[in-house]
Amino acid sequence: MQLDVSIVIPVYNEEESLPELENEIAKAIGDIFSYEIIFVDDGSSDTSWAVIQALSKEKKHIYGVSFSHNYGKSMALQAGFERVSGRYVVTMDSDLQDDPNEIPEMIQLLKDGYDLVSGWKKERHDPISKTIPSKFFNFVTRKVAGIDLHDFNCGLKAYRAEVIENIYVYGELHRYIPMLAKKEGFTRITEKVVKHHPRKYGKTKFGLSRFMNGFLDLVTISFVQKYLQRPMHFFGTIGVLFILIGSGINLYIAYIKLVLGQGIGDRPLLFLGILLLVLGVQLFSTGLLGEMINKNNIETQKPRIREEV
Repeated sequence: MQLDVSIVIPVYNEEESLPELENEIAKAIGDIFSYEIIFVDDGSSDTSWAVIQALSKEKKHIYGVSFSHNYGKSMALQAGFERVSGRYVVTMDSDLQDDPNEIPEMIQLLKDGYDLVSGWKKERHDPISKTIPSKFFNFVTRKVAGIDLHDFNCGLKAYRAEVIENIYVYGELHRYIPMLAKKEGFTRITEKVVKHHPRKYGKTKFGLSRFMNGFLDLVTISFVQKYLQRPMHFFGTIGVLFILIGSGINLYIAYIKLVLGQGIGDRPLLFLGILLLVLGVQLFSTGLLGEMINKNNIETQKPRIREEV
């Protein structure tokens, strides 16, 4: 019999939080759903893995995965996604700031027809050095993604199992799972205001470098989603534009030389025209190579079929 809910929890140096978190989850959903907890230890340097092992021996619904070193939250989530068996999947952080009591209502939204429910930490208990950059990050992501969510980075999310079966998370892409889901046709995305508790143990793993990496990944995923299967549309368009501008400049230079009889050797415009022609040919060739490389990948891709009658 299939489980109702699989809860995937990335762990990095949260040894004090884990027993309490497991207990809170049991109190929140133990009498409502059949469930499993998959703790993924992302190369912790404390005793987090030993705590997970002890919990797993004591309780059969707990599963543990341990990485050899720190790979990051995205890879931890992906490892958990590959091991879930529930019809619904919930992700949450291991620091006790996410509230397990929100899970039943999020699952109900999935039952009502949504593909993905994202938590919104409307009232946050984080330092201003974290909240202000987060608001700016979410604003930019919301505009780029075209998804009306206020908190893309909230760790508390719920999915139908079909969603995580059709996405692959790596790098820092855990922030953009709604974008990945939307690309695969899971457009029924909503959010729910959730409680956010102050950190009880340890210290935050947050760093400003996360936002720089996050924005670079946003550019990457936006580009890949739009041009992965048609690289010529991007590189070819810019290449042709440069070729046309360069050709126009060089024709003008030729007119000056051949018709007006003026010298052109010291004109910067000559070098600009040549540069644009060279760049245009290179970009056009890059697009052509991209199409050739992508041809085999496109031929082996299969569309995700929603339904057959």
